[in-house]
Amino acid sequence: MRILLFGANGQVGTELRAIDWGGDTLIALGRGQADLSVAGEAANAIDKEKPDLVINASAYTAVDQAESEPELAMLVNGAAPGEMALACAKRNIPLIHISTDYVYDGSKSGAYVEDDPVNPMGAYGRSKEVGERAVRETLDKHIILRTAWVFSAHGQNFVKTMLRLGAERDELGIIDDQHGCPSAAAAIAGAIEVIARRIEASTDVPWGTYHFCGAGETTWFGFAEAIFEMAVPRVTKQPKVKAITTDDYPLPAKRPANSVLDCTKIEVAFGIQPQPWRDGLADVIDRLYT
Repeated sequence: MRILLFGANGQVGTELRAIDWGGDTLIALGRGQADLSVAGEAANAIDKEKPDLVINASAYTAVDQAESEPELAMLVNGAAPGEMALACAKRNIPLIHISTDYVYDGSKSGAYVEDDPVNPMGAYGRSKEVGERAVRETLDKHIILRTAWVFSAHGQNFVKTMLRLGAERDELGIIDDQHGCPSAAAAIAGAIEVIARRIEASTDVPWGTYHFCGAGETTWFGFAEAIFEMAVPRVTKQPKVKAITTDDYPLPAKRPANSVLDCTKIEVAFGIQPQPWRDGLADVIDRLYT
């Protein structure tokens, strides 16, 4: 199987490149090889490489910056996935597309399931919802994988930001009224591998939209506390972590107060069990300090 990966240098893309794909061929494209802000680049890559499966792990993820660059966010997150889906439909190629919890507005009191109504609050979420819809409406053979609060030992993410700021400051105010599920990029890549193997081996694939994130919910404050707890004794300085509200720390983009995702559907369909987010965090802390 020839697998074409967009977003090779992102958090999930990096973990996908680290997987031993055996006899399969992984063609990994970063922005230098396929700039998804340029119309036609995605389709041209698919036409050139003639893959058996496309994985889109690429995205414009600067949530706050998207408020001032909505057109760019829409090109990468909205138009490019639609272009991929159309190119895949012409060649009968399946597509695995990564999406986000930010397609929801956070007003639900419990965990979101896949068919709950979407209502993104900001430019980033809106662009991701447009991409989802384009894939869904254009290509039957698709898996849309919504995930959340992605972290890893590489790239820009909350874990690395906390460790950097903790070394610089005595006190950190962290938001404690936004609830979600931190997700290790390695676990997301593992879930994608399982789905890819199923696609390769079977014609009976349960196509559609799925949630996959770390097991267990927390807040950004709880996440930060766990980061510093696990970093002991490998960090020389421990900042005081103070709980604050969303109103205490206004940002350009609104975030959902609740973006907890229910992952029952993917467990039933693919046998994929979410990794406890604390286990994923422990793995990343070990990788950062070894």
